[in-house]
Order: sequence, then structure tokens, then C-alpha cells
Amino acid sequence: MSDRRRRTRWTSPLVTAAAVSYVSNAAFGTAVAVGAVDNGRIRWVHHALFIVTASLTTAAVAAGAIERRAAGLALLPAAGPLIALPYAGGRLRRHAAVAGSAAPVFATALVLAWRGL
Repeated sequence: MSDRRRRTRWTSPLVTAAAVSYVSNAAFGTAVAVGAVDNGRIRWVHHALFIVTASLTTAAVAAGAIERRAAGLALLPAAGPLIALPYAGGRLRRHAAVAGSAAPVFATALVLAWRGL
């Protein structure tokens, strides 16, 4: 077996973890928006999920660059919405629009990761 085949690949698991974190954060935010969850005392959960999502996305992009994998590099456009989101404010329409604009990026990266690209 060649040295390249023995290397551990980090991109796919990191892309998957970033996408799961993004979906979890979006689901929590949606639950708060529709009133299913009162986050008055647990607002930190949404913020913590955002930090985890941003961190995992950054790690997946870095791993994709190092391993030269399309799946990790496909997450690069998600940096824009993730950077802008803290400045979008808490107004529902604007916050949801900025956060939702990253969804196609995460979906594309996830498909590429699962296809092994």
C-alpha cells in the first residue's frame, strides 16, 4: 500500500461534523423563532452551537486545503455568512436570511464528502 493510501483523511468527517452542527444550530434557532423553545435562560446554547459550527467549518476547510479535497474547499463560501452572522443582529428575517444562505454550501460539501471527493 502506498503512503498516500495509509494517511488518515480528516476532511470527510470534519465536513460531516460541520454540516451536522450547522443543521443543529438552524433547528434550534427555528425552534426558538416559532416559540417551541424558550431560550431566555439558555441563550448561550445557540451561541455555543454557532462557535462549534464556525470552528468545525474552519477545520474542514483547512483539512480540505491540506488534503486537496473538494469537499473541504467547497465549504469556503460558508465563511461569508458565518462571518456576517454576528453582525446581522437578532431580527428574525435578516438573521434567518444570512444563516440560511450557507445551507446550499453545507449541502454541497456534504455530498462531495460522502462521494469521497
